[in-house]
Amino acid sequence: MTKPLGYYTSYTPGDDSLLEKVQEQYGSTFERMTKREKLSILMILASNIGAQLEGGVRGEIYAVAREMTDKLSLSDQSGIMQAIIDQARWGQNADAKPVHHS
Repeated sequence: MTKPLGYYTSYTPGDDSLLEKVQEQYGSTFERMTKREKLSILMILASNIGAQLEGGVRGEIYAVAREMTDKLSLSDQSGIMQAIIDQARWGQNADAKPVHHS
């Protein structure tokens, strides 16, 4: 995160919000968090958002994710994460049910 927290969120300085408290404790770019801590927050937030969405996850998605962890570099895995975050946030998602080919 090279831009400050307010760039990505509704936080504005002086609003006495949770985001202000987080920024004060960990820095405006989370520079006082380790990479592992940042990834833990990402995992928890992604799980929370995913649990609130309707529908299920196709089994093949778990297989693809496992293959990605086995075969892609950490840099490429991080790139996939960024792409998914951008797509999920800005609505670039399949709305139709998956088509199964026989």
